[in-house]
Amino acid sequence: MVHSWEEEEPCSKLLGRVSVFYYGVGHMLNDITSACWFTYLLVFLTDIGLSPRDAAIVMLSGQVADGFTTIFAGELIDRFGHFKIWHGAGSVLVAVSFSSVFGGCLPCKIFGTNSSAMQTASYSMFAAIFNVGWAATQVSHMSMVNCITLNPTSRVVLASCRNAFTMVANLGLYAIALAVFNIYKSTTQVGIESQYRWIAYLSIFIGCCFVGIFLFGTKEPRVNRGAQGTTNHRISWAHWFKKILYYQVALVYVVTRLVTNVSQALFAFYVIHDLQMAQSSKALVPAIIYICSFAVSVILQEFKWTGQRLKAFFTAGGILWIFSGAGILVLPSSMHGLMYLLSVTIGVANALMTVTGVSMQSILVGEDLNGCAFVYGSLSFLDKMSCGLALYVLESYQSSDRSLQCCSPIMGCLSITRYGLGLLPASCALLGSVITYTMDLDTPKLKPLAEPLLC
Repeated sequence: MVHSWEEEEPCSKLLGRVSVFYYGVGHMLNDITSACWFTYLLVFLTDIGLSPRDAAIVMLSGQVADGFTTIFAGELIDRFGHFKIWHGAGSVLVAVSFSSVFGGCLPCKIFGTNSSAMQTASYSMFAAIFNVGWAATQVSHMSMVNCITLNPTSRVVLASCRNAFTMVANLGLYAIALAVFNIYKSTTQVGIESQYRWIAYLSIFIGCCFVGIFLFGTKEPRVNRGAQGTTNHRISWAHWFKKILYYQVALVYVVTRLVTNVSQALFAFYVIHDLQMAQSSKALVPAIIYICSFAVSVILQEFKWTGQRLKAFFTAGGILWIFSGAGILVLPSSMHGLMYLLSVTIGVANALMTVTGVSMQSILVGEDLNGCAFVYGSLSFLDKMSCGLALYVLESYQSSDRSLQCCSPIMGCLSITRYGLGLLPASCALLGSVITYTMDLDTPKLKPLAEPLLC
């Protein structure tokens, strides 16, 4: 079965800059809302009065809904195709539901009660709806990579471009948040809800603009039928479960997402409560991370890629995160300025791990396009469940009163946030590097790029 951008173009042809750009912006709505979800959801919920455990339940409900939707969406996309329809429908659901995630408790107003149980149930419901749409958009967008082109260099370039625009989306979110926090300062529950509602509205507007560009500029990958009008048989799930590389890539992808998502969710707590930095640091520190990640992602698009090079770059990112985790663990609040230097290292490490980790999925799929949506869906399921459970466990051990005791001038304040941010991502980075070393990645025959593919 052969897919193509256009019927007259061979799948192995290197993609041009415009085609790469149109594809790369297709995940912007997901990325900007995801950045808000992981960076500010737990902070928002605890600021309006929910306990850390209840806030973690809200996030876990969304992650569980996301994880199961990826499985069903992957199976249905493999059966029926129509990537852009799935992408558009998921984007609509994301746009409609996301503002409610950071809005007021509508059921509380309807039933006339403001109990913590009602608030938790309300936010969990909207979080689940949001993540259903998010998952449908993600699986359809990721599955398109292997159906757009069979050229291995172009596949890595598409992954790099998408990662670059992920950085753009995150930077956009933090620019919006920084402006809102500086302009509209409030400590009341109503004021805090208004702050985050404005962040949500502006994020949705920007993301939807880029979704429109993607749908307008991207052609639906079509199936070229044989002479008798039949297509190759769809690949069963068992085909992937028999491959050792599937389990290796799955583990690498999961630990990579744990590194990026868990660290993103805990940074706001860490810089405010552990390092006692200014409120603006909730936006500045993540912004520095994503500026560095964006720059590295753009540079990575210019490389010629082999299996060995993917492994080497992933390992380099893992080593950088290990050193960064050690720095986070011992950094005292009196030297919090060093956090900006650590942010640069973390940004580089995130880009190296994310781009190469996603590209390994393309190598796993290869030319087996009839089951690619299942691969991306199943790996995303593992990602969502593991991140949700990890954050739930970490938040469950947090105290409702986040004021820190027993702060040492050398080691700083010892908290669950510090241990989680310092040890968990670094341990995952180490595990991912070890697994990557054991992989047998085929080295593709590469052609030089026809032109720089900066996007």
